[in-house]
Amino acid sequence: MSRLVFLLEERSMKVFLGALLPRLFPGLPFLCVPHEGKQDLEKSVPRKLRAWREPGARFIVLRDNDGADCRALKNRLSRLCRKAGRSDALVRIACQELEAWYLGEPDALAEAFGDETLRGIGAQAIYREPDAVPQPSAELEKLVPEFQKISGARRIAAHLSKERNTSRSFHALLGAIERAAAA
Repeated sequence: MSRLVFLLEERSMKVFLGALLPRLFPGLPFLCVPHEGKQDLEKSVPRKLRAWREPGARFIVLRDNDGADCRALKNRLSRLCRKAGRSDALVRIACQELEAWYLGEPDALAEAFGDETLRGIGAQAIYREPDAVPQPSAELEKLVPEFQKISGARRIAAHLSKERNTSRSFHALLGAIERAAAA
């Protein structure tokens, strides 16, 4: 099985995937390469894809949307991959931020942070469609005052599931991983 290489916008994504993937995809060989934000990722993608010499490596580029036009952003990143000779690289966008995936599973939030009141947030209109929450990280900080990006990513990744999560962009990532792993 060839290794999946994730080119990521930030370190919290690396921590998140490092804790999530072994649980949901046992035995999947992967490497997470974090960057220092959106601009660093976009500058780095063409160079890394052209220079990568590992036979059979499959690539997934993951970036937050942060209010941008999802389709335009995905198209721009896909063009960068194609220009680097890797038209097989998959691009996935976390809408609006990685933290929307956490809001997509209130039970996992409650389990991760030991707060049973979080189980009920799914009934609130703002959280029914987690990918539409404008600033999920700010919402998480309101709900869980001790929330921090890195430690929060590790904690929540231990509890998220394929079955209960309501975030469409989370499921798009999982589907991309399944397709890339099967190729």
